[in-house]
Amino acid sequence: MNLDRRLWAEAQADRPYLILAIGAGFAAGTLAVAQAYFLSQAVGLVFLHGRTLSSVWNWLLALLGVVLLRAGLAWMRETIALRAGSKIKERLRQRLFSHLVALGPAYARRERTGELAGTLIDGVELVEPYFSQYLPNLALAIAVPLAILACVFPLDWVSGLVFLLTGPLIPIFMVLIGKAAELETRRQWEALSRLSAHFLDVLQGLTTLKLLGRSRAQVEAVAETSERYRRTTMKVLRVAFLSAFVLELMATMGVAVVAVEVGLRLIYGALAFESAFFVLILAPEFYLPLRALGASFHAGVGGLGAAQRIYSILAAEVSPMQASVGASSPAARALALTAANAGAPALLPAAVRFEDVYCAYGGERPALRGVSFALEVGQVVALVGPSGAGKSTVAFLLLRFQEPDRGLITVGGTPLSAIAPSEWRRQVAWVPQNPYLFRGTVAENIRLARPEASHDEVVRAARLANADGFIQALPNGYETPVGERGIRLSGGQAQRLALARAFLKDAPLLVLDEPTASLDPEAAAAIDDAIERLLRGRSVLLIAHRLSSAAAADRVVVLSSGRVVEMGTHESLRRRGGLYFQMVSAHGGTA
Repeated sequence: MNLDRRLWAEAQADRPYLILAIGAGFAAGTLAVAQAYFLSQAVGLVFLHGRTLSSVWNWLLALLGVVLLRAGLAWMRETIALRAGSKIKERLRQRLFSHLVALGPAYARRERTGELAGTLIDGVELVEPYFSQYLPNLALAIAVPLAILACVFPLDWVSGLVFLLTGPLIPIFMVLIGKAAELETRRQWEALSRLSAHFLDVLQGLTTLKLLGRSRAQVEAVAETSERYRRTTMKVLRVAFLSAFVLELMATMGVAVVAVEVGLRLIYGALAFESAFFVLILAPEFYLPLRALGASFHAGVGGLGAAQRIYSILAAEVSPMQASVGASSPAARALALTAANAGAPALLPAAVRFEDVYCAYGGERPALRGVSFALEVGQVVALVGPSGAGKSTVAFLLLRFQEPDRGLITVGGTPLSAIAPSEWRRQVAWVPQNPYLFRGTVAENIRLARPEASHDEVVRAARLANADGFIQALPNGYETPVGERGIRLSGGQAQRLALARAFLKDAPLLVLDEPTASLDPEAAAAIDDAIERLLRGRSVLLIAHRLSSAAAADRVVVLSSGRVVEMGTHESLRRRGGLYFQMVSAHGGTA
């Protein structure tokens, strides 16, 4: 009957509300017995005994009181159930979002951003009716008919037997139809996930698609995916309408059978009028909870379909061992990098050492093979090497977005794995090559590094990053909205805001993916000047794309195919005539 232990466990904190909602519904259902009794007595007195209105006034007042009480209990049940479902939904969404952030960019890059966003929003939304409608109706479909049977059997065992035999037919047919509904609902959810993922991919890559002349083809692809989703949805609706028809038909036939057998026995004098009328009024009430369960059955199926995907994400261990290297989707990566750039340093600076570190792409393709080097306190170490050499992997390991498969990373002699990631990330500032700017003001984007920072501290950080000049020239200065991904800013301006974040955080360890490789000379000069100030008094791991940057480092680590092939100063490596020398000779100072 579409029960899931994980979803039931999700309702642990709100079970009292669900129980109260079920209790209110049960009370309303059992009051139908009193309602039928008062009405049958009033009608019997007037119809058979010729009583006047004044003589049955008490029965009518009691009937009115029961009707009002049932209405109040029904309202109470709906309100409490919706409140419980809303709270469970909110808590589940928060838990899922927190888990995605904890999994970090290494997990998110293996998934489609649109599909994850659809699960987080639409998927969690589908779970709410499971708690607010399906579970209460399931409990009431069992409890209320049994209570009515307990009242009918002593009075009329024949009608009670009819109820007992016809009632289970509704859930039996519901289960049979539900198997087909579950399959179609799962297909509908998968189609919606693919549509969400594909649509977001198209929006993110719209510029590239336009330049390559492929936008029209993508419009057709979105239309095809939408049509597939439409067909799947219509199949779900077809099954839903079919099930509703079957369940209503079974309930109507049950009431008709009761009406016929009661009427025949009434004609032949085998049953009193009041008893016959009482049973006939109760007949629709007996089937009502079963019909309500059938109406909410598809809410349960939809919630279960979404829950399968939700719990598959929650089941993913927050373990960097599952990570793979490279940039995740921009939004997911930005969430993780924001966590890396949040807070203020709490640990003392210490030497960082990589000792025979191995790491692979998802446990398959090797990225690092026995890497060993040291980053001393206050030292600038530049990582250079061809594309795919493992430079980004080293940065991800240092940022705790993944862990080495073998080997050890230590901080002042303490294994990095022994330090809580949140504590460690407070000591690290990260300036990526392509910083992510959120939709918000300039000040809000800088203040991500330290949310409690004052406006004066934000301005000071911007000045140190050579960003204050262009910020002041914006229409509203620091309160100017920058748009999602910093759409209103140039690449150099976005880089300076990222540097301002690092200045505001003032962390003792800086991981810098050289941000000037693709900028014009004027913007690069402004950023180089800011970087020079940022490097002072910090331990720095610099991913160098220009050998001129590596030349100013205290030590250069040359990577190739995941191995350290050379290590030393710029001059010593040039004189050695190895890979570093070849890169300098081949690229004229640019790697």
